[in-house]
Amino acid sequence: MGCSWQEIEEAANKLGLFMRGGFHCTAEDDVPDLLSGEKASSLLLLGNAGGSLWQEFSSSSEYCDDAPDPLDRWSRRILGQLAEAFGGVALLPSDGPPYLPFQAWARRAEGLRSSPIGPLIHPRYGLWHAYRGALALPSMVNGIPEQLDSPHPCDTCELKPCLSSCPVGAFTENSYDVGSCVKHIAGPDEGSCMAHSCLARRACPIGRDYLYEDAQSRFHMVQFLKARLQSA
Repeated sequence: MGCSWQEIEEAANKLGLFMRGGFHCTAEDDVPDLLSGEKASSLLLLGNAGGSLWQEFSSSSEYCDDAPDPLDRWSRRILGQLAEAFGGVALLPSDGPPYLPFQAWARRAEGLRSSPIGPLIHPRYGLWHAYRGALALPSMVNGIPEQLDSPHPCDTCELKPCLSSCPVGAFTENSYDVGSCVKHIAGPDEGSCMAHSCLARRACPIGRDYLYEDAQSRFHMVQFLKARLQSA
């Protein structure tokens, strides 16, 4: 039996996740088969815009237990509950290798494009959004929103302050110097990047109403730094 976007949205919101678009699957989308072996008919992306998940996540056992990857583990648990409720499979960006094509799915679902500093930019949320996972479902979900009909916000941004605001000049239009970034935020002069989030990201004029609060920003910066130091 099919289900509707609204049904899934209501269930997701209660658990702290925000619906981020979706589509009816084709072979070109590279969506994994369901546990039954049948093909997925619909893929729905879920995540956050601004602080939409922070209250639920920051009060969770995963946030408080000091074990690695708390947000991934919380996302897996919550998406697993939704998958069980609607007869689908939960998929996460951390699944792999090989990793799933979440960037391509996001472009397909919402029509987003990359910002000059890399992450996909939303015309409303700016850079203050994320995809935490997806639901692959056996039925054709009714009511999936169409792609956004909005111009790419970076096309009309002449100054592009995101490229000039990094204190160590880590960003250009063609590259991101991860080493300089990590050295800066890991050092004694970490500055406001660790406390308030990446200055280049904060410089973007789009989505100012969705900036993460300081606790959420610092959490993400700490997790980013831990991951980079562990992989060094």
